[in-house]
Amino acid sequence: MNERIRKTTIERKTRETEIRLDFAIDGSGSYDVETGVPFFDHLLESFAKHGLFDLQLRAQGDLDVDLHHTIEDVGIVLGQAIREALGDARGIRRYGSQVLPMAESKAEVALDVSNRAYLVYNVTLANDRVGGFDVSLVEDFAYALAQNAGLDLHVNLQYGKSPHHAVEAIFKGLARALRQALEIDPRQSGLPTVKGAL
Repeated sequence: MNERIRKTTIERKTRETEIRLDFAIDGSGSYDVETGVPFFDHLLESFAKHGLFDLQLRAQGDLDVDLHHTIEDVGIVLGQAIREALGDARGIRRYGSQVLPMAESKAEVALDVSNRAYLVYNVTLANDRVGGFDVSLVEDFAYALAQNAGLDLHVNLQYGKSPHHAVEAIFKGLARALRQALEIDPRQSGLPTVKGAL
């Protein structure tokens, strides 16, 4: 059993956004999220709940300009928090994957907590709007998250019509895959690599 408390607080302030995020890997799925973008809040709450992560987040951004800065910067900060809370990654399973259905949509998420960031994102939707939310911004979030958490992240939407269902399936799939990858493997005493470091 890993006795280290895997949690952290990250703050980031730029001319475009101001973010404070408290994150715990070994949580209960509790959340308190406020980004000023209601649908994004919903996605992040689903991420916390299905990953059993504890997430408290306050983000203020230049939403009058665009949603992009806020969504990308939350991805940056959440990625930094995952990496910092993880520490040396000793004992983790490292790999995780999830096929997740939601109504007419099905998403597959696979990832490697390798500290070698990469994103493969295959998502095509005829309708790319959920209210005022542009679902193409999810790719920006995923890229920022992968780069800052050190994830080799693969997201494939196998099919789906509703952008709401498709994107929510992606976030829930990401949460489940990440939860699996970050879990402590009772059979793994060291780092899950032959290189000696992640």
